[in-house]
Amino acid sequence: MVSIKTKSYDTIVVGGGPAGSTVGALLAEKGREVVILEKSKFPRYHVGESLMPYCYFTFERLGIVDQLNERAYTQKHSVQFVTGDGKISAPFYFFQHLDHPAATTWQVKRSEFDELMLDNARAKGAEVREETQVVDFLHEDGRVVGVVAENAAGERYELNAQITIDASGRDGIFQSKKKWRRRDPKLNKIAIWTLYKGAKRDPGLDEGATTVAYLEDRGWFWNIPMRDDIVSSGVVAERDYLYKDTRDPKEIFEREIEKNVWIKEHLSCGEQFGEYWVTGEYSYRSEHCADDGIVLVGDAFAFLDPVFSSGVFLALKSGEMAADVIDVALESGDVSARQFRDYGERLCQAIETMRSLVYAFYDNDFSFGKLIKKHRDLQGALTDCLIGDLVDKDYDLLMKAISEITELPEPLSHGRAAMEAKA
Repeated sequence: MVSIKTKSYDTIVVGGGPAGSTVGALLAEKGREVVILEKSKFPRYHVGESLMPYCYFTFERLGIVDQLNERAYTQKHSVQFVTGDGKISAPFYFFQHLDHPAATTWQVKRSEFDELMLDNARAKGAEVREETQVVDFLHEDGRVVGVVAENAAGERYELNAQITIDASGRDGIFQSKKKWRRRDPKLNKIAIWTLYKGAKRDPGLDEGATTVAYLEDRGWFWNIPMRDDIVSSGVVAERDYLYKDTRDPKEIFEREIEKNVWIKEHLSCGEQFGEYWVTGEYSYRSEHCADDGIVLVGDAFAFLDPVFSSGVFLALKSGEMAADVIDVALESGDVSARQFRDYGERLCQAIETMRSLVYAFYDNDFSFGKLIKKHRDLQGALTDCLIGDLVDKDYDLLMKAISEITELPEPLSHGRAAMEAKA
């Protein structure tokens, strides 16, 4: 261990993405001494550009709505679904259901967006250390009391805190060390994606729509129009299907473009540039959301298939929820896992609502059109889900109606605080 002065904080946040910067900013704003340890140097590339409308309310609390508007990001008014033969569903226009500025959201450039979020945490008083990797956690009497960090020069040192927050994204450092990661039993997809310049855009309000384009019986494409005439496009399907002929991502991507008329039409006039990225282990949830002295937020806790663009929303919301609970826990001097029982229950309930919609989406016998035709009174509830109004909301009637068309998954029993295991 290189001798670097050890410092103690109220809170250590591992990771400076949307979840980490949210919890860090809110705790610093409450007067807590916070350090955010981020392995990368921002700005850096990241996928996940499409935001849900209900992200707005966390942005409002963070005080960055005006900054987002100033960035002139592509405005997103709706989400639309396209069949393999190019038939477009009636778009879900958010403003038809939500009379609020949140009804217009954004398609962001994540490198800029994430940097804005991290700078906001810094401006609110959080100390930010970039190019700093957390390599281990410190324990005392079974409780996490800090981390071992390594800077860009390869020097390792210890930092102590009353509570640590794992916001390390899909790395999931703490759940990996504890072997807590549990994949969703059926959502075992992978994604291959890239960027296009000059691709076709739909006219008017639909120019910034997130489009979900079906691959019949196989999976789907996302199409996300961004600023500067750039489109993010990706294909999501079973690993065995995508790799049936080749493992070359470019060849796979170009093969699948031919299988959806709308995608082919929109991308054929554009020019692909940059890398083809690949990721697996698409849907998972940690065995627990918290242990004594540590809380998991964002992708470090759970990730759900992104067909409805829930990733950034769940990162923001979990960071916001965790910040409020952590502040109370610090005030009481009790940072044990039991303090995060309600946090785990509320967050898992929100994820389960969206998870049920994802399962329904992958059933070939299900469609939103079929659902609404049969239950027009539930169109508002369905739109509430699609815009991100997920926390502390009862969707029993909607789920019952969906279950008349398709079999919904049993809620996962894991994801709560680790207090039960200790008992």
